[in-house]
Order: sequence, then structure tokens, then C-alpha cells
Amino acid sequence: MRVFYMRNLDVVIYVAMRIALSSSPFIFDAEDKIMTKTELQLVLQDALPTIKLAGAFMEAEQAKVTSEQVEDKALNSLVSYVDKQTEMMLVEGLQKILPSATFITEEETVKNQASTSTWIIDPLDGTTNYLHGLPHFATSVGLLYENELVLGIIYNPVSRECFTAIRNEGAYLNGQRIKVSRAANFRSSLFVTGFPFDDKERVEKNLEVVKYVKQHSRGIRRFGSAALDLAFVAAGRFEAYFEGGINAWDVSAGILLVREAGGIVTDYQGAADCLFSGEVVAANPNIHAELLDVVQRNYYV
Repeated sequence: MRVFYMRNLDVVIYVAMRIALSSSPFIFDAEDKIMTKTELQLVLQDALPTIKLAGAFMEAEQAKVTSEQVEDKALNSLVSYVDKQTEMMLVEGLQKILPSATFITEEETVKNQASTSTWIIDPLDGTTNYLHGLPHFATSVGLLYENELVLGIIYNPVSRECFTAIRNEGAYLNGQRIKVSRAANFRSSLFVTGFPFDDKERVEKNLEVVKYVKQHSRGIRRFGSAALDLAFVAAGRFEAYFEGGINAWDVSAGILLVREAGGIVTDYQGAADCLFSGEVVAANPNIHAELLDVVQRNYYV
């Protein structure tokens, strides 16, 4: 395994070395170095096999998980050995690519802390779907560099749909460029949301937003995976997504995907710095302002 220190290497020379050593994974020393487009593309390239291997494991295990192997972390928050094992596989593989990076993960199989480079991981987003045999779940992996989201990957191992984004380089589905919907207003829009399960007041406020959206749009869906909800907004399948009571690992990759696909993402107060806010409003540019206004009227007035 070769480790390349990029500080004094010209990118052209580096790329030639990378091609010559294509059988070895790319390992990047991120300290005191701005990650370039080329470097991020190589990080993405080498992260995908680990993520897809973890996805294959999840898919193979879905029919094997028994109720005795499921833990209740909190009300309606479930975890199984699959979540934990998948996370350990991801951490091990990603650590080899960026040895100096730290992790923020849902299952805390590794010490959670932020640094210059931080992987943000939800190994199995949509655990309840997964445990009920539904084919709607995904792995979400985001990379935070100098407090900016620079890379995002969402992978559904059942559909084999792999959504990827690099900052300022667009969003992709299985290598094909994707864009948010061009729908001009609520009347022509389909929405998706999730419901907070541990805050009665927030649930009631969310239902008021749902009521408005239902009455003024083509409809609203609740699919049970924040990561895939955001990926579907990026792909133009939904016009907008909103949810509160969520965590950074649920939305890190999805936030970048929507933005790179031309959408707008904020928290409920309209701030773009929403990764750790616990709230997300993501939509195409034509309807984001109206949706945000509806959310604010029900949450803050």
C-alpha cells in the first residue's frame, strides 16, 4: 500500500503515479492541504468499493435478522448487528483512504470527533424499513473538509442506485448527471417528509405543515429514509423535502447532492449552515421560499 503526500507533488505527476499504481488505493494526507477536484475524485473512486461491499452485506443479511437481534435505542429508533457491522466495514475501508480523518457515525463504533477531514456516516439509513423487509434503505457517507461538505455518496444496494456528488462538480446517479426538478410552483410539486418520533410538539407542528402541503400540491410521501429522500430531490423525483429532529449522518451526503443538483438547502430559519441544526428544508429554487415560509409560520409564529 502506497501513501502519497501531496504537498510538493504537481497534480499531473501525481495523476501519472496514480495510474501507474492503479492497483493500490489512493491515500491522502489531508493536513495543511486544500483537497483539489482531482484528489476528491480519487477519494470517491476508492470509497465506492467499500460502500458497495457494505451494501452487499446489508442486502444479504436482510432476510436473516431476527427480532431477538434488534435493539431499541429509543422510541421507534432501532438498531441491529447489521447496522453495527456495516459501520465497522465502512470505517475500516475509509480510514485506509484518509488516515488522518476522523469520524462522526450513527452507531459510534469508533470515537466520534471532528477534525480537518471528517467522514460522516449513516451505515443503514432506513433501519425500520430494512427490518420489515422493505427494499428502501441506503448507506450515506459524507466528507466534511475544513467545515465544508466536499463529497457525498448515497447507495441503495437493492436498486443499485448510487448517488454521488463532489463540491462544485455536480451531482450524479450511476455516473449520469442529475438535476433538481423545474416545477414552478406548489401545485405541480410532489413533496416528501419524515416525522420526528421523540417530540410531541414537533410532531404536531410538522402535521400542520403536512396539511398545508397536501392541500396545495400534488401530494406528499413518507418513505422512511432521509438520505434517499434528499437523493430523490436531487434527481428531480420530488420537488422538496423537509424534516426536523434529524442528525448530521442522516443528511450530510444528501445536502451536498441537492445543492450540486441545483437545489437550495437550509434549516427551518433559512440558514444555509444546516448540517448540525437538526432541520432541513431542501427544494428546487422555484418553491423553496414558499415551503420555508410555511414551515416558519407553523414552527415560529
